[in-house]
Amino acid sequence: MAVTIAKEKWTSQVSELVIGTEPNVVKVGGEAALPFLHFEGRIPHRPVVALEVWDMEPEGWPAVLTSAFEGVLNDPVAWAKKCEEYGADLICLSLLSSHPDNKNSSPAECAATAKAVAEAVNRPLIVVGSGVEAKDAEVIEAVGEALSGKNCLLGCAKPENYKTITATCLVHGHSIIASSPLDINLAKQLNILIMEMNLAADRIAIDPLVGALGYGLEYAYSIMERARIGALTGDKMLAMPVICFVGQEVWKTKEAKSTAEEAPEWGDQVRRAILWETLTATSFAQAGGAIMVMRHPESMKQFRAHIAKMMEPNVY
Repeated sequence: MAVTIAKEKWTSQVSELVIGTEPNVVKVGGEAALPFLHFEGRIPHRPVVALEVWDMEPEGWPAVLTSAFEGVLNDPVAWAKKCEEYGADLICLSLLSSHPDNKNSSPAECAATAKAVAEAVNRPLIVVGSGVEAKDAEVIEAVGEALSGKNCLLGCAKPENYKTITATCLVHGHSIIASSPLDINLAKQLNILIMEMNLAADRIAIDPLVGALGYGLEYAYSIMERARIGALTGDKMLAMPVICFVGQEVWKTKEAKSTAEEAPEWGDQVRRAILWETLTATSFAQAGGAIMVMRHPESMKQFRAHIAKMMEPNVY
């Protein structure tokens, strides 16, 4: 007996975002169907992974995470090279030292670090500030100039600082991360403001501020899913690929940080923590996430194994 597969007919698609320069480019987006439903429309690119690099040695990271980068955590260039060895699609340089409560590094110091990392690896760069809006505007402006022409993805742009970061991307040929707190209307509004400054839609990535498994993942999932459906039904202000900062959310949870001695009923910490990051990332890929910023190389490996199966054709 023949089986009829119900298929949605979409009127639009997600815009394609290109990061980096030839021959080292990464492309995301371009989907004309819901995630991994190959029988409904074209899905040209798999979700990609950026491994995170800090410009200062992290404090409070569990040993299961730091052991993967032993000997390089105090050197962002060596750390980035290690991420490249692990096979990351991109390097996400987080300029945490610029935070006033950390080293309060100057924009010039951050720009020098970013330039050194860019010159040391053959991977496209994502560069983000410390989360302090005013300082990030100054830092990203200097970084954008130092990396002029390298087509990096810079952020994070928020209503308080988007003008400076957008202008930097326009002048120096970069793309932008637009961050809004789990609200579709705020995301659309910020995208409109950025595009009114003449930065093209295909140079914007949406950061919806996700949560980890068990810590708001379901709410972030629903927002991302609604955004993807909006994009496929013709809403151009939601048609940008989504970036998910998975690692920073997962590795502050008690499930990832608690040792087997501290929580014996939870079993082996290494397996638990890596699975927590893997499952968070795979869930967001199912919701439409295009770029996963992760921390542990084994999580990346397991995530990729899942994505490889999901990218196999299921055309009926």
